Amino acid sequence: MSEDLIFDVKRYAINDGPGIRVVIFFKGCNLQCAWCHNPEGISGKVEKMFTPAKCIRCGTCIEACPEKAITLTPEGIITNGDLCTVCGKCAEVCPTKAIEMSGKQMTVSEIMEVIEKERIFFDQSGGGVTFSGGEPLVHTKILIELLDECGKRGIHRAVDTAGNVSTEIILEVARRTDLFLFDIKMMDLGSHMEWTKAGNTKILANLKALSENSAQIIIRIPLIGGVNDTDQNIEQTAAFIAGLAGDKKEVHLLPYHSIAQHKYSKLGKSDNFEPLQEPDNETLFRAVAIFAAYGIQAEIGG
Repeated sequence: MSEDLIFDVKRYAINDGPGIRVVIFFKGCNLQCAWCHNPEGISGKVEKMFTPAKCIRCGTCIEACPEKAITLTPEGIITNGDLCTVCGKCAEVCPTKAIEMSGKQMTVSEIMEVIEKERIFFDQSGGGVTFSGGEPLVHTKILIELLDECGKRGIHRAVDTAGNVSTEIILEVARRTDLFLFDIKMMDLGSHMEWTKAGNTKILANLKALSENSAQIIIRIPLIGGVNDTDQNIEQTAAFIAGLAGDKKEVHLLPYHSIAQHKYSKLGKSDNFEPLQEPDNETLFRAVAIFAAYGIQAEIGG
């Protein structure tokens, strides 16, 4: 990743660890999941997002663009990607926020200032900060600095990760982390390659290593109809989790939904949602029952 960029800060979060939390979203990921709900977090570079429905065709962005990369056509505002330097001047002047820039460079002190502003909610609810993405573990240096600083201040620290890094990195982060929210996509290597553009050997090995080192882990499984909701995959996943060292792991099943489709449009990217389906209730309840047969309590959502 070329820079350590933040693309979002979510306050008052209640589904990303215990209590009320602030979630810091790092930009850049080494997976490309077809169902990704945060496509603006995949690239490690600043990106421009455009919402045509908000555009009033005032031409302010055209005047502001130093590269003359923006034109007004009968179809609306068009940006020439070959000329655009993603400087953000168009977004600065857009009166309706039809143009937005995704990705902002922030220092440790700037991020800590954001976190400290939410501290009253941590103290009252037993919450804290969750570092998410994208993939926070590809931003190792700044992530470790932030985890150390939060530790000094007594702030609960969670890391939301897919675990696709070296075991050395994940264990280094584990020494500074109170809770991992660890994603498992699917067990079959070929399917994992097809749907995420990366293998899962390293991911599963890292989950084993964290378990053997007594890390606190909540396992989160995005459940996507037509992709990983088969009984075979769910059973293989349950058997793998049941065999992990330490206490039985908490499992959250996260049903796929298509609400992120508009983000792909805003980024000017095509999506791959056609083969993806929302799992029905029968599938979700059957998955819960399969995990229960392995002595694992799985809940829907979380």
